[in-house]
Amino acid sequence: MHTKRISAGLSRGDSKWTSTARGPHKKSGSIPLVRVVRDILCYSNTSEEAKKIIHSGKIMVDKKPAKDHKFGVGLMDIVEIPEIKKHYVVLVNKKGLYLKEVKEAEAKKKLCRIVGKKVLDKGRVQYNLHDGCNILSDKTFKVGDTLVLELPKRKAADSVEYAKGCQVIIVHGRHTGTVGVVEDISEGNITRKPLSKIGDIQTLTDYVFAIGKYKTLID
Repeated sequence: MHTKRISAGLSRGDSKWTSTARGPHKKSGSIPLVRVVRDILCYSNTSEEAKKIIHSGKIMVDKKPAKDHKFGVGLMDIVEIPEIKKHYVVLVNKKGLYLKEVKEAEAKKKLCRIVGKKVLDKGRVQYNLHDGCNILSDKTFKVGDTLVLELPKRKAADSVEYAKGCQVIIVHGRHTGTVGVVEDISEGNITRKPLSKIGDIQTLTDYVFAIGKYKTLID
């Protein structure tokens, strides 16, 4: 399947086609690599050139070669081009997902929000992460907390508890892209979902992603 670039959020004057993203992220929350290489990073002029770059294994996602030009990168993914020593993290603002260049040291870790968990045999817990992947851990975390994963092994090296005072970014809703501090958290009930106050903004807690305990881990 393909999607016109106009519906993918690009300029109305461009009628070329772009691949529909596939992979662990939701389609609505990811960008296919061919578009990243061609339209965002501008390392190629055409889709064919972008595909050759991707199929050759020159693009890394979370420290692993991504050779599928339709592979979708999403929030907090680490995209790298080792050949030219470029490193990026996928972030979000009011316009949608974008790539921010970071230092090599920052590209060695990835922030993942816990969106669900399940207790397995022998007390181990499976944590479901926002990027569609799962990890097992003997440690206890809450849904909404953020794990700091070491790449490429995806080992939880640290965590950020979702609590009052932590640094966050709003990743959904009309305040998408806003960075601030959690001032208050209201528990939900049967009829109302949990709410969080970020500065003067009140939004659904599900829309908020913790990015640091006292200061942001994303410079």
